[in-house]
Amino acid sequence: MTWLGPSTRAYALCAAVDMRKGFEGLFGLATQALGRDVLRGDLFLFVGRDRTRAKVLYFDGTGLCLLHKRLSKGRFAAPWRDSETTEWSLSPSELALFLEGCTLVGKRPLSPTPLCAADLRSHAKRTRLQPTSD
Repeated sequence: MTWLGPSTRAYALCAAVDMRKGFEGLFGLATQALGRDVLRGDLFLFVGRDRTRAKVLYFDGTGLCLLHKRLSKGRFAAPWRDSETTEWSLSPSELALFLEGCTLVGKRPLSPTPLCAADLRSHAKRTRLQPTSD
């Protein structure tokens, strides 16, 4: 998946979705159920009730794109299981693993927590070389 970069954010709806929905229906779920702006370039994952089909909706700058995958063997993880929220956030690598059919996705964190600017500043302060007196 060439459109997955380190700053890409992916969100899954924590409910089974009717896989007959297309661009407009999934756009509505992303904006209304998840409260997200699809046109920002984030990725939105939707999983069917039987967990053999998944769709990813995203905006590439020129239009909406829809990736539809059906597993020939096995089932996708169920992002709505044991979830008390309507959305589930995934890293790009977790989304790629999910679409490959990895069943560990959602059960435990598979990626480290993303760093923010404050984390980088505090790390730089701790590792800054102190001048030596000669």
